[in-house]
Amino acid sequence: MYIGLFLIVIALGVVVARSGILSKTQPAMAQAVAVKAMQVITRDTPVNSEFVGQVRAKSEIKVMSKISGNIVEKMVNGGDNVYKGQPLFRIDNKQYRSAVNSARATLNKSQATLNNTRMDVARYQKLAAVDGIARQTLDSYIAKAEEEEAEVEANQANLQQAMEAEQDTLIISPVDGRIDVNDVSLGYYVVAGSTTMATVSSIDPIWVQFSMSENEYLTFIRSGNGTLPESFKDHLKLVLSDGKEYSLIGHVEQIDKGINDTTGTITIKASFDNPQRFLLPGMFARVVVQETVRPGALLIPQKAVKQVLDNTFVFVVTDDNKAESRQVKLGERIGDMWLVEDGLSTTDRIVVEGIDKVKQGNDLQVTMVQPDEQTPARQ
Repeated sequence: MYIGLFLIVIALGVVVARSGILSKTQPAMAQAVAVKAMQVITRDTPVNSEFVGQVRAKSEIKVMSKISGNIVEKMVNGGDNVYKGQPLFRIDNKQYRSAVNSARATLNKSQATLNNTRMDVARYQKLAAVDGIARQTLDSYIAKAEEEEAEVEANQANLQQAMEAEQDTLIISPVDGRIDVNDVSLGYYVVAGSTTMATVSSIDPIWVQFSMSENEYLTFIRSGNGTLPESFKDHLKLVLSDGKEYSLIGHVEQIDKGINDTTGTITIKASFDNPQRFLLPGMFARVVVQETVRPGALLIPQKAVKQVLDNTFVFVVTDDNKAESRQVKLGERIGDMWLVEDGLSTTDRIVVEGIDKVKQGNDLQVTMVQPDEQTPARQ
């Protein structure tokens, strides 16, 4: 009997020992990764298209002089707003005033000579009528008068030209706009038709130039039945480089004649009123075009998306709270959300916080949050 009890005790010890060894060799259960998740958002969403544009002056005119000379007066400073016809510079006019006086004197002399010849013609006509002189003499004086009339007309043209040259010593702005800061200084010698004295940019209204791909252009044309839809042509918004929206709406003014062979894009110019001269040439901005409202669009936060090489994916929470890596196709960016074109459904839950800790197949400890990602939701 004692021997049987002894054997039983030994057997129990062996079992206990083995169970201890097994418990040490078995791996510990992996802990669930704590994450926050949310339901894919479904709502009717206005879909916008954005294009990178650059602000350009409607006209950028180089101011050149028609005459040569030294600048003796400067009426503006670089960067000033100017109006059409406003005086900008004055060139030394002494030689041109002298040319006017000389041309006027020459004209007066030729006019006096013509007047004397005309009186001779009148006298010889009376004599010729009574055969007092030969007809040839009269004809000679008539030809002389006609020649002197032509000389008077030529001198009148020379005087007009000299007066215009003197007037051209005052350089005026050709358009309303803003003058650049690279203007010439006092005393600078300008050469007629060669020296750029300043550049004036017309900036109200002002252009914003942008390009779109051939496929984008075809999409818009089809939606507008052969032309750009009104929502595109007349309702363009502008978002500036600081992220703020320009207050005035623009409209399409010019569309290029064809697709650029090199870039495969078509260039479009939109016009925006610029009464406060807020927009300046050279600025970069995003041209925003509102398309149609997409019913039942799927939206997810931008921070829920991971990108590896050319693959874009999210982590979906399965029914048994495990992580599933899901590749998605994204559309337009709507605020801080992405529009999902493919890869998700309305019933999917996606990880929005803790995504960097998650791997495929991980158990998840899920806290559901609302779309604003602030208020936890009941599971």
